[in-house]
Amino acid sequence: MTETDPAFITVGTGSAMRRIAVRVRDGAGPPVVWLGGFRSDMTATKATALDEWSNQAGRKLVRFDYAAHGASSGTFADCTISSWLEDAQAVLAAYVDAPPILVGSSMGGWIACLAARERAAQGAKTAGMVLIAPALDFTEDLIWDRLSEAARMMLVRDGVLRRPSDYAPEPDPITLNLIEDGRRNCLLDRPLDPACPIHILQGMRDTDVPYTHALKILGRLPAEGTVATLIADGDHRLSRPQDIARLIAAVAEIG
Repeated sequence: MTETDPAFITVGTGSAMRRIAVRVRDGAGPPVVWLGGFRSDMTATKATALDEWSNQAGRKLVRFDYAAHGASSGTFADCTISSWLEDAQAVLAAYVDAPPILVGSSMGGWIACLAARERAAQGAKTAGMVLIAPALDFTEDLIWDRLSEAARMMLVRDGVLRRPSDYAPEPDPITLNLIEDGRRNCLLDRPLDPACPIHILQGMRDTDVPYTHALKILGRLPAEGTVATLIADGDHRLSRPQDIARLIAAVAEIG
């Protein structure tokens, strides 16, 4: 099955306008949509492995880069969970014409859940979700709650806090706008029903998104149709061959 060269769609208007890079591999079955993590892109290990599987299996796969990620335009410090969700929704509207399987890694798990919830509210179906170390509500639970009082005061005063990153050469600009927007998109303060089967893959040696966070998510999801796989020696990336095999098996099992 062929994959197109990167295409670009325009999202937003005025100063918020950005060009979102998308790659589509044609194929059959429910379209699989990759939603990457914070500071990751569609050429990362898991996304590339999923593309190789989709080529061999003859499955349709859609990959894209959020604004200020990978080949897409935009300024990172201007982006929020809401704007990255808007990117994902624009890609779904442009390239998905059947109930999709949303595969969300880390922050992509949060975006996937928000997108599935919105699709359900509009009467559109989602075939299922595979969530890898899903970082729902991470701006609050995994950033704000971990900051010292001094760091919080600095963030409120300056509007931005630059935090060293394991995933990018330069520090992450954590903006107050990102934190406040995250609060408007929090999902874990109430029951969550994305109205589709869900499989969570979570490493128990993950220091970025602890497995206890995945257990918190499980407590909000319906028991029916929800599966969680805890990988005792797995880290946050879950990019080893055995982790990739689990990911592909989980996607194939949904459809």
